[in-house]
Amino acid sequence: MKPKIIFTVTNDLTYDQRMIRICTSLANNGFEVLLVGRRRANSIPLTTKIFQQHRFNLWFEHGKLFYLTYNIRLFFFLLTNRFDVIGSVDLDSLLPCFLASRLKGKPCVFDAHEYFTEVPEVVNRPMTKWVWGTLGNWIIPQLKYAYTVSASLQTLFTKKYGVNFQLVRNITKKEGSVNFNKPTFTNAPILLYQGVLNEGRGLAAMIKTMPLLPKGELWLAGEGDLSNELRQLAVDLKVTNRVKFLGYLQPDELKLVTLRATIGLNLLANKGLSYYYSLANKTFDYMYAGIPAIHMNFPEYTCINKELEIGVLVEDLAPKTLLKAIQKLTTNEAYYSQLVNNCQLGLEVFNWEIEEKRLVEIYKKAIQERKLKN
Repeated sequence: MKPKIIFTVTNDLTYDQRMIRICTSLANNGFEVLLVGRRRANSIPLTTKIFQQHRFNLWFEHGKLFYLTYNIRLFFFLLTNRFDVIGSVDLDSLLPCFLASRLKGKPCVFDAHEYFTEVPEVVNRPMTKWVWGTLGNWIIPQLKYAYTVSASLQTLFTKKYGVNFQLVRNITKKEGSVNFNKPTFTNAPILLYQGVLNEGRGLAAMIKTMPLLPKGELWLAGEGDLSNELRQLAVDLKVTNRVKFLGYLQPDELKLVTLRATIGLNLLANKGLSYYYSLANKTFDYMYAGIPAIHMNFPEYTCINKELEIGVLVEDLAPKTLLKAIQKLTTNEAYYSQLVNNCQLGLEVFNWEIEEKRLVEIYKKAIQERKLKN
């Protein structure tokens, strides 16, 4: 019988490229994998994967009651289902995972996708931050296995919790032999943002930049808390013909859209350490599509750009700052072409095959240690 891993997330699974990648890799390396999430009112049917999937039907979509009911459902689900190790993704699913793992005598591995208490939705809510922070301070130091997505967070978490966090970056997976994309240099760019339309992503600033940009379009692939507000802003600024809201896209659809873009956008407000120390998966999605991007001058993006310049770094989200960065990529063909070439070189430096080995080793060690104890 294959060793079984249950992963727990609070999203609806369909659009979670990171967890699809992780679960696929572990399933391909001899594990039975089950990914657990929740079904939302607008969720579409799940597609067949090499791993198993399960979604809870819950009465609440968000807020305290959502987290309460999700955690209760997850706890009893874990008690009544076989597993050899639990992979808890972020703090919002950690409590039931930890309790179930202790009751069953199985290891719990913590996957810190972000600095949860430092995301914009939490950092300015003292009571919410205290609750999640207290939970993390209690449980994480008791865990032996943990990993995160950037070197900055790895160092911070290891020091904060006294646990040896490993690094497993969220890098795009090569699909067979890569037919590298060569985007066309143009002064009428397609600017692409992929991800949730939430606070702190620089989206309003980017829409405000569009009236200053003579040509080009802004494509937003995703939805989120600011969806309606951003659509109204585009109306108010009379740029609805140049700002395209693409909605949620499945991973395969998103790859095709990305290949059509000219410039990728990875914009973040400095509203907490989670964003400041982030290393977003879209960084590598843009690289693999061959498109230069605009990133923040935060530690991880600065480090990558020093090693291999794949984009323009900006200090702030002022529309004039963003306009200047766009113009740098749309008025100098030689510079743009050099960044495209650097993206191609990056495929050998940054690839999932390297990260996958670290990931598999973590779960093999967790399961092997339990076998030795028994």
